Amino acid sequence: MSLDSHIERVLWTPDQIATRVFDLAAQISTDLSHFSEPPALVGVATGAFLFLADLARQITLPVTVDFIRAESYGSGTLSSGSPTISFDLKLDVTGRHVVLVEDIVDTGTTMAHLIAHMESKGASSVSVCTFLDKPSRRKVDFQLLSKGKFYRGFECPDYFVVGYGMDFAERYRNLPYIGVLKPELYK
Repeated sequence: MSLDSHIERVLWTPDQIATRVFDLAAQISTDLSHFSEPPALVGVATGAFLFLADLARQITLPVTVDFIRAESYGSGTLSSGSPTISFDLKLDVTGRHVVLVEDIVDTGTTMAHLIAHMESKGASSVSVCTFLDKPSRRKVDFQLLSKGKFYRGFECPDYFVVGYGMDFAERYRNLPYIGVLKPELYK
C-alpha cells in the first residue's frame, strides 16, 4: 500500500510549498538584514527539519543553525499541553536574534515555552517562523511574549496533517506535500 493511499486529500503541493518558502526566506532576509551578528535559525526537531533546510538555503544572509527538541505530542494527535525540552541547543544564543523554525503551531503552548527558553539563554529577541499555523486551536498568545516577528507559511484548517516533515507516529514525514491523514488511521 502506498503512502498516498493514506491521505484523504492534499492541502498544499510541492510547488505551492516551494513558492511560499521562497517568499518567507525573502521576508526574513529583509527583516533581519540590520543585525550585526548572524541570526540563529533554531529548528524545532523533528518536524521542522525539511522546512528549516529549504528555508535556510533561500535566506540570503549569513545564519547559524541548530536544533532543539520539544515534545508535547508523544505518539498521539493531541498535545499534552505540557511541553518538555528533551534536546537543547549546542549554539550560544546570548545577545543574538533567534528565529524559531517550527513545522506547525496550534495551541501556542510549546512556542511560548520555547520563546521563554531562548530568552533565558540570553537571546536578544526571538521571532517565530512556522510552516503551518492553526490559530483556531490557539490557547496561548505566544506573539505577546516575543520581541520578534511572526512568520507563517500557511494557515491550516483544523485537520490532522502530515508530510513535508510532519508525522503521525514517526511516519509520513517523507511525503513531498501536506496532506490530511485519513481519520481511520489515527483514531
